[in-house]
Amino acid sequence: MTDTILVLNAGSSSVKFQLFEYSKELPRLLVGSVVGIGTKPILSIEREGTDKKLKIEIPVHETQKQGVQRIIDWIEDLKEGWVIKVVAHRFVHGGPEFFEPTFINAEVFHKLKAIIPLALLHQPHHLAAVSVIEKRLKNIPQIACFDTAFHAHHAAKFTNFAIPQEMTDKGVRRYGFHGLSYAWSAQYLKKHHPDLAKGRVVVAHLGNGSSLCAMHNCKSVDTTMGMTVLDGLPMGTRCGHIDAGAVFYMIRELKLSHSKVEEILYKESGLKGMSGISNDVKTLQESSDARAEYALDYFAHHTAKFIASMAASLGGIDALVFTGGIGENSVQMRESILGYLEFLKIPKVMIINANEERYMAEQALECMSKAHVAGHEPHKKSPAAKHKKPAAHSKKSA
Repeated sequence: MTDTILVLNAGSSSVKFQLFEYSKELPRLLVGSVVGIGTKPILSIEREGTDKKLKIEIPVHETQKQGVQRIIDWIEDLKEGWVIKVVAHRFVHGGPEFFEPTFINAEVFHKLKAIIPLALLHQPHHLAAVSVIEKRLKNIPQIACFDTAFHAHHAAKFTNFAIPQEMTDKGVRRYGFHGLSYAWSAQYLKKHHPDLAKGRVVVAHLGNGSSLCAMHNCKSVDTTMGMTVLDGLPMGTRCGHIDAGAVFYMIRELKLSHSKVEEILYKESGLKGMSGISNDVKTLQESSDARAEYALDYFAHHTAKFIASMAASLGGIDALVFTGGIGENSVQMRESILGYLEFLKIPKVMIINANEERYMAEQALECMSKAHVAGHEPHKKSPAAKHKKPAAHSKKSA
């Protein structure tokens, strides 16, 4: 029998996972996903070190919950003696309270449920995955790893909006996201480029969701996303930065409902909305349509503008790191962005392959080790258990 760590990322239209051996070296055993949920879902699983790959279509009505169940079924059906000892979940939002990996008990589950409005596209699916694991694997420890945690200790000028303090005290502030990706890049720099790690580095996480992080000495100083995952760079289907007055105009003058405006800004904007073709960069680069060229140029130009703003937050820039699906794979996009940044004279440009899943496995291993050393039972209360509503959170700023 081999103990393992299951890493889950239940998103708005997919469930991605990796299975690692529960050991210091963390060898990866499986990687896979259920993608296309809501349209044409497909389960894909690849076994590490072999050419064995599974790809099957699954019923269109299946949700993220069924996706997680299928993943567990498949692992069990392999009969490899792999015993899941702990599950690490990616959580987009930790709100104003969660700054580090946290064991999920009933109280934590309730608090994470309370901040669903801050991450409507993601948080409900994260919580659904927790519930499925609780039902299938009973009292197995589950750990929440937060995308917001890496940015939790920003100075107030990088955290607050220019609004009345009473609104800030109620949680209307900037949190920042993609923190697991940035934490991995920071760890990589410390290990492979220790001198550079001490400097001023801007990391560009570019994918269907995109953002930037300004780091000094591998600590987050500033980032482009704000209270939600909508702000900052233009993205695959999200608009990025937009004048709040434009939102009021769409509601008041164009007579659009709040939910319709939300749908437009989250799901019908960005590369998809501007091109009218697709949110996929490769598809747009292969298109001869002028709208595709425009959307790609817009993305490159605005990303460059925000990189310059991150350099301003750092007082200079020693290196620019590209990561994420677009950042790692699109030479054309990287060159376009750098073309707009010739004036900045960036000393070092590099690529770091994103590996949030391994970083989460490392966090889970560390949490379990600390719990063992402290003699604590890591999972005393079921996440699904009924929980009395906790007292109101303190207003201390992160």
